[in-house]
Amino acid sequence: MRRSCVIAAVIAAVGIGSTFEAAAQQRKPEDNIKMRKAAFTVMSWNFGVLAAMAKGQRPYDQAEAVKRAETVSLVSHLPFEGFPKGSESGLDTRALPEVWSNPDKFKTNQERLQAETAKLVQAAKSGDAGQLKSQVGATAKACSNCHEDFRRK
Repeated sequence: MRRSCVIAAVIAAVGIGSTFEAAAQQRKPEDNIKMRKAAFTVMSWNFGVLAAMAKGQRPYDQAEAVKRAETVSLVSHLPFEGFPKGSESGLDTRALPEVWSNPDKFKTNQERLQAETAKLVQAAKSGDAGQLKSQVGATAKACSNCHEDFRRK
């Protein structure tokens, strides 16, 4: 149920979910950019709560940590659909040309992020604040690896 709500919220946020027929067609570059930006925003919002817990800026709450980690892990699979060839421009985007010129490295970084977010869920479920803190760091590193190589500052 929670996964369905998150996916529905992301689709609604970018305004591309009006018909299934439209989704089957080639999206405009602007739609791809909107979708990936919305997914990254959802990830960032939820990861920020976990980072605040890890830094001691927010009280540790296992149930909240699990909820946020599961959302980050689920959504980590969504934005990468929004990077097809042809979506290099069209709206304000910070994606560098290397996304499309070095797709193997981009895919490797994507898979690394998804692996780390899966570990984030396990760390949150463990109930060990120290384990969560450690995995928040590892997940943040996976995010920053992609930012360094593929995102305009």
